[in-house]
Amino acid sequence: MTANILVVEDEPAIQELLAFNIAQCGYRAIEAYDADSAWTHINHALPDLILLDWMLPGSSGVELARRLRTDQRTRNIPIIMLTARTDERDKIMGLESGADDYITKPFSPRELMARIRAVLRRRAPQMSDETVTAGGLELSPAMHRINANGAMIDLGPTEFRLLHFFMTHPERVYSRSQLLDQVWGDHVFVEERTVDVHIRRLRQALEPSSLDGLIQTVRGSGYRFSCN
Repeated sequence: MTANILVVEDEPAIQELLAFNIAQCGYRAIEAYDADSAWTHINHALPDLILLDWMLPGSSGVELARRLRTDQRTRNIPIIMLTARTDERDKIMGLESGADDYITKPFSPRELMARIRAVLRRRAPQMSDETVTAGGLELSPAMHRINANGAMIDLGPTEFRLLHFFMTHPERVYSRSQLLDQVWGDHVFVEERTVDVHIRRLRQALEPSSLDGLIQTVRGSGYRFSCN
């Protein structure tokens, strides 16, 4: 899965540089130049991470971050604050507004990309390209390969994303609607029962390796990936 990164930056030269480096790292950059245009993009589809400049025309980046954190739909989006402010009090204010990380200008593209990867790994691990292992399964997002108890298995793109999400979020129960938002995207409108179809396909693919039991049904609640 390619992470969609919303870049909210009003200086065109910096915006262009950020978008270029994000694309070079295999992510998709979505460009916004103020808080209003950022909300337009967010209302269309939730990004996987937001790079947010502190100083924006109109509503500031700090105000936008606070608004994101008070909205149920957007409260869990990872945010990295970009700013020329170096005072410790400003850093504390940025973090208290809801930012997950804080980086001061000027910064090197390499440092910023490392921060992006670290935040995604922590807050949205299903967007990472790191190999994941659990319960006899080894999943490589970069190579799009799955090893199940020593045997390679073939999954369709949706089942692959579903399994990747489960493996990076073990033991927690997810409802059908939550899985739709996390795996299909909150902007995709499909029936909740669609999840059941893909769960069934995923279990069928894992059955020859006797690992289909890793995907558990929690009656009245949804599904869970568990090695216990």
